[in-house]
Amino acid sequence: MYVPPHFRATDLPSLHAAMRAARLPSLVTATAEGLVATPLPLILAEAEGEYGTLYGHVAKANPQWKLAPAGEAMAIFTGPDAYVSPGWYATKQETGKVVPTWNYVAVHAYGPVEFFTDADRLLDVVTRLTERHEAGRAAPWAVSDAPADFIRAQLNGIVGLRLPIARLDGKRKLSQNRNAADRAGVIAGLADSADATDRAMAAMIPPPD
Repeated sequence: MYVPPHFRATDLPSLHAAMRAARLPSLVTATAEGLVATPLPLILAEAEGEYGTLYGHVAKANPQWKLAPAGEAMAIFTGPDAYVSPGWYATKQETGKVVPTWNYVAVHAYGPVEFFTDADRLLDVVTRLTERHEAGRAAPWAVSDAPADFIRAQLNGIVGLRLPIARLDGKRKLSQNRNAADRAGVIAGLADSADATDRAMAAMIPPPD
């Protein structure tokens, strides 16, 4: 990922937070048949390894797990994003030398991917995924709510994956390269939007000094 110095994110807790917030990342592998990508929820085990380890699963019918990856796999996590209108910049009134851009948060995680079919490991992965996404519900559903033999049969239809993260690229493009007046205009413009993601982005932009 191209990351200019203005936008580089290196703080590991912040990168992990962005990864946890991205509900549906994509797993990308390069194979002899070309690039293959699958959008899927992933669990981040932060304490496993220097940068953490990712767990998830794909459908057994998905050919991605059968195609040997050439080198590292990549998991793409995307956060809030928003169009930035040049009309919000104070610089527009001063010189007119402005153009549209896009603000966004992204993290790319790289590492060797392992696929597995062991039933106990699969059960652990789907249980943790379920607990994560059911948390906070008034009546959370649990894997154990379904008959054990039914769950075991369902596990036969998936393949687990484990990706120990070898390196991370983080990017937070939040108008840091603009002057204080321009940033104030972007914050005001996005905060006034009817779109909830735009308003979330407004809250992430560094406030003017």
